[in-house]
Amino acid sequence: MENFFKSFFSYPPFFRKGKRKNLSKTLQEEKPFWERKSLEEMTDEEWESLCDGCGKCCLMKTRAFRIHFTNVACPLLDINTGKCKNYALRQKIVPECLKVNLSLLKKRPRFVPKTCAYYLILHHKKLPDWHPLISKDKDSVHRAQMSVKGRAVSYNEDIDLEKHHIKWKDL
Repeated sequence: MENFFKSFFSYPPFFRKGKRKNLSKTLQEEKPFWERKSLEEMTDEEWESLCDGCGKCCLMKTRAFRIHFTNVACPLLDINTGKCKNYALRQKIVPECLKVNLSLLKKRPRFVPKTCAYYLILHHKKLPDWHPLISKDKDSVHRAQMSVKGRAVSYNEDIDLEKHHIKWKDL
């Protein structure tokens, strides 16, 4: 009878002495990569997958005491999809193109919108429900109206950027 109570009331294997570390390691491994890795630890593939395709980092900016976003898109940004028309060569074609990397995020965090996954992870915040990694749907960013789709205008040389300053709540 004593063995029955011992076996019935004994702790599950993961609570037994020496097993707690394994449990926390297992629980940690079940978390998605963006919750268990810092930006520095991510692979190139993981880093690229963080981009939600909103296109807001590709909006032109002006600077007078602080950074002002405009609703004018980079010439390479397809304002209907939020994707770059020539991602591989973007910095050769448009020298002012931002390369979103850790250095930029730390030195000039306002060059990316506050909804940017890189910015959020750097500041230990959760990704929003509409982010494609959470929703498992690449168009969720557009349906949530968190992208440039329907809100940006294409660049042309006659545009006066000062007249296109915007104050979207998601910037």
